[in-house]
Amino acid sequence: MGLTSALNTSLNGLTLNETTLDVLGNNIANAGTNGFKASNVLFTTQLARTLSVGSRPNTTNGGTNPRQIGLGATTASITKDFSQGSITNSTSPSDLAIQGDGFFILSGPEGNVYTRNGNFALNSQSLLTNAQGLQVQGFGVDRDFNLITTQTTDIRIPLGELNVAQQTQNATIGGALLPSGVVASQGAVLTSEAFVDNSQVGNPAAVGGTLLVDLATAADAGTNLFANGETISYTPKKGGRTLDALSYTVTAASTVDDFMAFMDNAIGIHSGGAIPGSPGVAIVGGQITVTGNYGTVNDLNYTVGDFLGAGGNTKALTFAKSQAADGESAITDFIVYDSLGEQITLKMTAYLESQSGSQTVFRFFVESFDDSRTDIALSDGTITFDSLGNVIATSNTTFSVERNDTAAVSPMQITLDLSNISGISSASAGSTLSLVLQDGSGPGTLTNFVIDENGIINGVFDNGIIRTLGQITLARFTNPQGLVEAGNGTFREGVSSGSPFLVTAGNFGAGTIRAGAIELSNTDIGRNLVDLIVASTNYRGNARVISSIQQLVDELLVLGR
Repeated sequence: MGLTSALNTSLNGLTLNETTLDVLGNNIANAGTNGFKASNVLFTTQLARTLSVGSRPNTTNGGTNPRQIGLGATTASITKDFSQGSITNSTSPSDLAIQGDGFFILSGPEGNVYTRNGNFALNSQSLLTNAQGLQVQGFGVDRDFNLITTQTTDIRIPLGELNVAQQTQNATIGGALLPSGVVASQGAVLTSEAFVDNSQVGNPAAVGGTLLVDLATAADAGTNLFANGETISYTPKKGGRTLDALSYTVTAASTVDDFMAFMDNAIGIHSGGAIPGSPGVAIVGGQITVTGNYGTVNDLNYTVGDFLGAGGNTKALTFAKSQAADGESAITDFIVYDSLGEQITLKMTAYLESQSGSQTVFRFFVESFDDSRTDIALSDGTITFDSLGNVIATSNTTFSVERNDTAAVSPMQITLDLSNISGISSASAGSTLSLVLQDGSGPGTLTNFVIDENGIINGVFDNGIIRTLGQITLARFTNPQGLVEAGNGTFREGVSSGSPFLVTAGNFGAGTIRAGAIELSNTDIGRNLVDLIVASTNYRGNARVISSIQQLVDELLVLGR
């Protein structure tokens, strides 16, 4: 019985050490495998054969201890060492390493698996995958690039495919305005020749209600100036510049009032109770009078040929200039962008409105021919400087631009920051305005991406815009030792691992993510080689026991001869 028991015990020892050699061999073989976690074998004793349970002490005997013979050992567990492996840099921004606890989530044909190996790349569909084609999971984004945190999805980074633009919301204007310049006191005045109503007896002077198809000059009362259905083009001249031409189509119901409103909108005259000089277009005694805004940059001029009719023929309209605009002023043109990335040209002018012992006030106007409304005048306000040339107050700095003739968001709101304008300049330098910056941009294509320590993927576009493209999520387990290996460096949820707890990197005990880095195997080669020597020695010791038992059995067989 004793020899047989010893033989089985040693046989168990051989099996256990073979298991140890298998585990150590696997650890050493995967010393170069990214994200690999080494394993350890734990032994435990089996049941012992009890020869005596012992006895209690009494008055005459001190008692005896149990007499048991062990029946060998068995494998208690094979545990994974989930300690942090060394992290090394890589050359790919899609390579990821977890610094701390957690697993990457991968989706495959048989459901989700989990891994520490962050050796990822983009496939032909721009999906972030591992070497086996399993898709990395995380939070996606909606059309406005806001994270959708209610469910996980495949992470997609469409390099070279995704195009975005950014609508301008804020613009900063800089420059310097001369406080000692000429204070504006008048705007330009243009007065037309006399017009008459050709439809009435005696050809009385035209009024606002006169139909355009009945309008004629007093010098040629028998010839109507406009025909029903005719398209008129007007190219105003303002501040020494030639503005964009605007068109108006005459109908049977068009009146002189309509024509004057068209001129007002084309010139971009700013009017209202706070704006001095009563600017606008009016008809008095059959003559149309155009009164412009103050400031030399708003001075108006007219030459024959500014009005064109059917076939591009010059209209026989003349305006005489009786007064020029004055006042220290400045002008700047700058570009902003709508939600589709289309350029919008804005023009800003400013003139010196008033001076006092403690402050200077400039009035500014904003205009644009790219607004879908007929009137190019968008906004007007004031800039007030103190005696040190600092901006102490502004008004009406937020305005809207209509884009109803496009597919872009309309109206778009723009806020001007005028605090960078200085109220100090020299007579030689004069007054200047310029765009410092604006937060819009034209269309751009996704060219690069960066993943931060929280797993948020920031897409970089060639127009300078940065947008969130998604966020890589991690999984944590109550008992990671309960995970089941699924091959290729992945694990599946086990019966004793607990359900995965989805978290974002850096939260709820999860580690952070390092982009452009890889976690190496945590195999300790030196320790495993020492353990290999120990296991080999143990194996040889058990084999020697079996050899000794064999010799004893041979002796027994000799006795039977």
